[in-house]
Amino acid sequence: MVFDGAMNGVAFRTYIEQLLVPALIPGDYIVMDNLPAHKADGIRGAIEAAGCALLYLPPCSLDVNPIENAFSNLKALLRAKTERSVDGLWNTVGDLIKLF
Repeated sequence: MVFDGAMNGVAFRTYIEQLLVPALIPGDYIVMDNLPAHKADGIRGAIEAAGCALLYLPPCSLDVNPIENAFSNLKALLRAKTERSVDGLWNTVGDLIKLF
C-alpha cells in the first residue's frame, strides 16, 4: 500500500484493517509509538478483535524505538543518492530497504 500524503487516522485505520489485521495471528503483540494516527478510533478495536494486543511505547522513547535508527540511516542513504523524482525515490527506497 502506498499512500501519497500525510498520515492520518483514516489512512492508518485503512492500513490496519486491510493489511495488518489479515496477517496477524491471535496472540501477536503490536507495538506502536504515539503518533496521533496510531490512536485513531477503531485501531485498538480492530487489533483486539483479531485476538492480538496493542501496546504503546512511552513518549519520547527513541532508544526503544528501533525504527528511528532505521529511518535515520535510510534518510542518509537517500540523501546520498540525490534522486528527486517521486518514481525515482520509490525505486531507490525499494532498493535501499533491502539493506535493512
